[in-house]
Amino acid sequence: MLYAILCYHDEDTVGSWSKEQDAAVMTKLAVVQDKLTRQGRLGPVARLLPTTSATTLRKDDPPVVIDGPFAETKEQLLGFYIVDCQNLDGALDVARDLAAVNPGGAYEIRPVGLLNPGSLPT
Repeated sequence: MLYAILCYHDEDTVGSWSKEQDAAVMTKLAVVQDKLTRQGRLGPVARLLPTTSATTLRKDDPPVVIDGPFAETKEQLLGFYIVDCQNLDGALDVARDLAAVNPGGAYEIRPVGLLNPGSLPT
C-alpha cells in the first residue's frame, strides 16, 4: 500500500533557518530516505517552495485565480513523501523516523489511491 506522508511546519520558522541548519536537517532526513531507497519503499519526495509562490484556483462560478495559498493556517504543507508500506503501522514507523531527525511541525499520513501514474520519468 502506498502512503503519503505530508510534512507540515511553520514556514516562517523553517525559512529562518541558516543554510547550515537547513543542510543539517536535510542530511539527517537523507539517512532515512536512503534506508527506504535501499528497501525499495521510497517513491517521490518533494520539497515545496514557500506559500508566497503559490497560486490558488478558487472553484467559484466563474473560477477565480488568486495569489497565495488557499487556507490560512499556522503550519503549511512544505513537502511530502510517498512510501510503500504493508499497513498504517509501517507508515507511522517511517513518519516517526522522519520526525526524529526533523525538529517541530507534524506529519500527516494518508493512504494513496493511485489514479494515474502520469508520464514523467521516474
